[in-house]
Amino acid sequence: MYKNNGELKTLLLVDDDQDDQELFKLALAELNHPIHCFTAGNGQEALDQLCTRAYRPDLIFLDLNMPLMNGIVFLERIKDIEHLKDIPVIIYSTSDEPREMLTARSMGAVDYIIKPARFNELCKLLQVVLTRGATTTPFQQD
Repeated sequence: MYKNNGELKTLLLVDDDQDDQELFKLALAELNHPIHCFTAGNGQEALDQLCTRAYRPDLIFLDLNMPLMNGIVFLERIKDIEHLKDIPVIIYSTSDEPREMLTARSMGAVDYIIKPARFNELCKLLQVVLTRGATTTPFQQD
């Protein structure tokens, strides 16, 4: 579903919480996947990075509630930019609001992951996403 020629090489985590960024990177390191993780603290910073074409991630993990530019506005903007619109975006949020899930899906997010409360759960979740390209969230399609 998200894999480019069978391999994910780069991903972008857009999250304003520095601790969440660090935990995410630590969880990736635990999995021994050769993936480079870029980070941005909000949607505007991420958009600036992507528009300079310094890199093009294979997958974006996107928090919803951030300053300057929230996740929904960021998602809307990248879907309007030709060289960015086909990058798969997974919403990665603490919110479990059905309305937000539906909005994200209608705007082109490929998945919605509620941030796990425990580190080992995050590791398991990332393992599933990175090896199978799917999760057990409401967006999973059999």
